[in-house]
Formats: sequence, C-alpha cells, structure tokens
Amino acid sequence: MSDWNQQIIDEFRANEGRVGGRFEGRTLLLLHHTGAKSGTERVNPVAYQRLSNDSVAVFASKGGAPKNPDWYYNLVAHPDVEVEIGTESHSAHARVAEGAERETIWEKQKHDVPGFADYEEKTKGIREIPVVVLELAR
Repeated sequence: MSDWNQQIIDEFRANEGRVGGRFEGRTLLLLHHTGAKSGTERVNPVAYQRLSNDSVAVFASKGGAPKNPDWYYNLVAHPDVEVEIGTESHSAHARVAEGAERETIWEKQKHDVPGFADYEEKTKGIREIPVVVLELAR
C-alpha cells in the first residue's frame, strides 16, 4: 500500500471517518477487498455516494487514468467485501451498476463533486468509469 493511502487511512480512523486536505468535507469510506490474483486483503480509501440506508456507490475513477483501479477488478472477482463508513464497519456485496441505474448515480456524483466530470473527460473514448453499488449487510 502506498504511504499516501496509508496516511489517509490513518487520518480517517483517527477522526471518526473524516479526512482533511483535498478530501475535506468529502464522503470517503475504507474498502476492504481481496486481491483477484494474490488473495491478499487490501484496503483503499474511496469516495462514495449514499444511495439508501442499505447501499452506497463507489467510483472506479482512478483520477481519470486510462485504466481502472486494481480494486475494481478485485471487487469483480471477489464481490464480498467489508467497508468502514465513519466509525461503523459493514459487510457488503459489490455489483457493477449498468444502464439507467449507472447513469443516474454517475450524473449525481458529477453534480455533487465536479472533479468527477473532469475524470470522465480524461477517460472519454478510452473507458467508461465503472460505478459499483455496495449492498450493506445489516
């Protein structure tokens, strides 16, 4: 794990799920997932959008890079994950949103956090940024 990710994870846990700097006021969660090839548990801080009491969406934007982040492929291979939201931990099941569901979630994310529109512009003609719905176990 990069030192940058570890610093965000440490700050998240020390501040009840809040992170400052460029993530000030943003909704972040910690996504625990299993490596598709390695089987190793990984943790990534990712932006999320609350969909309901029982589900959130995360975005495989990778800052507008031409390839999806590794965690996306891990979720496709191993969709049962753990998430930390604030001070709570939840088991969750991941599924890739498609069609109208994806568009509705994605448009709201671009409206709420305009940087995601920049990511979309960077990936135009290269890839569609995946939207992953995490169904939280209660």
